[in-house]
Amino acid sequence: MEDPILHQGGKRIQTITADIDERDINDFNNDLKNELNKLKLNQGNYYEITGAAQANAKSQEELIVHSVIAGAGILLMLYIAFGNLRNLLLTLFNLPFALIGGVFAVTFNAGWISIGSLVGFVTLFGITLRNSIMLISHYQHLINIENRIWNLETCIKGASERLPSILMTAIVTALGLLPLALGSGEPGKEIEGPMASIIVGGLLTSTILNLLILPSIMLHFGKFEKEE
Repeated sequence: MEDPILHQGGKRIQTITADIDERDINDFNNDLKNELNKLKLNQGNYYEITGAAQANAKSQEELIVHSVIAGAGILLMLYIAFGNLRNLLLTLFNLPFALIGGVFAVTFNAGWISIGSLVGFVTLFGITLRNSIMLISHYQHLINIENRIWNLETCIKGASERLPSILMTAIVTALGLLPLALGSGEPGKEIEGPMASIIVGGLLTSTILNLLILPSIMLHFGKFEKEE
């Protein structure tokens, strides 16, 4: 029995499907385009590539655009809250701390960047910024309310007092996402698995470096003065 001739929009079409396994779908899509560009089609014939790769690329583009817009709004609100551009810029130094663990998590997952990975990085940056804001706002609280002078003693006191809350945030979040991270290779967890792995890995490095390096950076370069 011959295969039926399919039509769409008054044109004959031939559909070819492929199941991608153990390979990044975006890399496969790029290789496919390179090979198809070598073909010489007869006049009136053309090809279209559709499927998960195109949907994934569109989702990534929308996520990046929305993240940039949200990030600009967050920076504006942080500047209004801090009232100090120097402390705001120093707060952003904590983001590479989270990026270290996230990159290790991506490498552990075969180095593929998916929509779930991007969502994980956005979420991770939000948690990391929250921890930094908690620490810096407490430093300002010590200056304003407890009438302390910004020095090494105040820096250590603020970090030690914020240690339990920052650790609890990281531990509870990591424990909640750990089952998803461990099962990231299972079917049906293509988005949640990479997202959870990046958040857990990033929280590990950002929490440690946040409590060790950020206070030192703020001590030498931060500016805290009593507000009227």
